[in-house]
Amino acid sequence: MNRVLPLAFSALLLSAPAFGQTVDSQGAKQLSDDLSRYVGKQALDKGILKVSAEGDAYKIVFDFKALAASFPDQKLVKFDFAPYALLVKPRSDGSWDVSMDFSQSASFEFNGPQGKQNTQFSIKDGKGSGVYDPKLAAFTSATSSMAGMTMSSQDAKQQMDMTAGAGTATLSATKAANGGVDFTTSQKISNFVETIKFSDAESGLNFPVTVKSPELSVEASGKGVQTKPLLDLLAFAVANEDEKTLKADQAQLKALLLAALPVWERIDGTYGFKDFAVDSPIGTFGATQLSTAFGSDGVAQNGKVNYGIKASGLTVPHQLLPSWSVALLPTDIDLNFGGANIDLDSMAKKAIEAFDLNQDPPLSAEFGDQLKADFLAKTPKVVIGHSTVKNKDMEIALEGDMTSFGQKPDANLTVDVAGFDKIMEHLQEAAKAEPEVGQYVPVALMAKGFAKTLPDGKLEWVINTKADGSVTVNGVMLKPADPAVDDSVDDGDGADNDGVDSGGNANEGNGGGSDDGGSDNGGSGAKLNP
Repeated sequence: MNRVLPLAFSALLLSAPAFGQTVDSQGAKQLSDDLSRYVGKQALDKGILKVSAEGDAYKIVFDFKALAASFPDQKLVKFDFAPYALLVKPRSDGSWDVSMDFSQSASFEFNGPQGKQNTQFSIKDGKGSGVYDPKLAAFTSATSSMAGMTMSSQDAKQQMDMTAGAGTATLSATKAANGGVDFTTSQKISNFVETIKFSDAESGLNFPVTVKSPELSVEASGKGVQTKPLLDLLAFAVANEDEKTLKADQAQLKALLLAALPVWERIDGTYGFKDFAVDSPIGTFGATQLSTAFGSDGVAQNGKVNYGIKASGLTVPHQLLPSWSVALLPTDIDLNFGGANIDLDSMAKKAIEAFDLNQDPPLSAEFGDQLKADFLAKTPKVVIGHSTVKNKDMEIALEGDMTSFGQKPDANLTVDVAGFDKIMEHLQEAAKAEPEVGQYVPVALMAKGFAKTLPDGKLEWVINTKADGSVTVNGVMLKPADPAVDDSVDDGDGADNDGVDSGGNANEGNGGGSDDGGSDNGGSGAKLNP
């Protein structure tokens, strides 16, 4: 199995041809030898990969049946998968024209955890072409299209059927300013529909779900992707499959790993759905627009990672909810979160320098503990980016960060609410029909008492918690710092007395030890009067 992905990608990893190279059998042999650096000679010997001269181009054939036959653990019961073929033609500038027809009609069956699982899929009129630059180890341009695709999979308890209409994809790449490759890619697929049927005779479960969207899109971009060093690592892995050889050459492995850093400078991507809907026996969940986003720096000293979920026109089946809650449901959400101050560079370099394949494990547990401590010492931060949840009557916005990860985090959170009075109206009206809702009204009124009114009428809460246990809201102490503990006294009574002594002033200040900041004495902060 460790050959599947390398083979799938390495069929395109072509070495630069000589200027004006003639396509012939000798060139095909040379190309085979070049490709074997990335796929291994066994792939050629077993017929998994074949190279031949065909007119003014080379034909590279990837045979999935030969690959399946090479697996030592034969769990496949049936396998029908036509080979894929690429046509690659050398260009005078050292790059290659690449084209392929990836139309397919395949099926396979294997023994899974639920018994036999059968899968079929087809791609209709799939075509792709592009220009591959060996100096960049990347396509500088590429396009692909298909007329449609289908896929179905079934086992004893679940059946999945998926269809999609026409799709297109484009990619472009250039040499990055400071090494590596910058790329952008875009893909669109129409009429996506996936139906999953859960059926279990023993439990009586019968629950079909259909996910559909008239348009699925994917956008991605990257900066400084280290394609050449990553290829060198692949070649090293192929050449050092034997454990003894790998251990002997680990100095070279360390050098190659360091050369591949930071792997990339930045990668960002977004999945988007139009008129997204999930049909189920309990109703339809939907959104007119739904997208998820991801972004990550590479192995950096001050890296950032970001996630986002955005939806508009949200709908849920109302029969699932209490009637009073419907008016409070959000119709639009924009959630953003992630991390900052992430030092993976120091961790990676220390780990590469320290590991020894002649030891078991290559990195000691003590080293791992120290690495973790060093990482946390750089104060990595969990971040809530500006996020909103809203409907026609109200909007809740929040943002903040957390810089420690113990039981008492050091965190800051700002919450703004527009339409708070509308929320109160809905709760008070609901309480008339459903008295249990009334328990939320005093809680909401108390929260309003803590708030600060902004010039635009919004209510705001700035909440700060410290590692010493203190909590403030809008600069007012809600909970004082925890009493200090004197660890120098290990006598039982002394420890109790010491606890009283060290926390005595605080206890006097907060009304006998309550956490609500109920007194303005003893330095425990101003009294809150909601």
